[in-house]
Amino acid sequence: MNHSLQITTQRLELLPCCLRVAQAAVTKNKSEVERLLGVRVPDDWYASEVLDILPMYAQMLINDPSQLGWGVWLIIHIADSTLIGDLGFLGKPNEQGTVEMGYEVISAYRQQGFAFETVEALVNFAFTQPELKRIIAHSPDDLTASIRILEKLGMQRISRDESLLEWELKLESRQF
Repeated sequence: MNHSLQITTQRLELLPCCLRVAQAAVTKNKSEVERLLGVRVPDDWYASEVLDILPMYAQMLINDPSQLGWGVWLIIHIADSTLIGDLGFLGKPNEQGTVEMGYEVISAYRQQGFAFETVEALVNFAFTQPELKRIIAHSPDDLTASIRILEKLGMQRISRDESLLEWELKLESRQF
């Protein structure tokens, strides 16, 4: 993927999380993250699941800078100039052209359509990459909002493991 990546929707800006931002976030250096991004970072973002992934993600970028865009993306609310969540993939597509996707929006910005807006924009962008053929995602079977987002994207439920649902979206099933 191109290193000058940025996706803009009607209300949001999506930026791939660069190494410097990832490293600052891992050390919980809030002022440095805000300085690097030029936005406000709410305290509750630091309680999000992405903080568990960032150390591994930072190492992934150190080992292979071309992973930028296939990892963590940050969701910026344009009007508020605020980091409201994150989304992304767990690395480049595998040999079958599959990536796994996840996303999270902080509570103050939920139930306003931001999650769908951002996920749809990233999926549409990702499917322009020639190596991508399939996106998978997992959601708890009781997380109705997340299930609705995945269904609205056109994802199909393909399996269930105890309380976790697995979803997929294939390039050939997309209608542009």
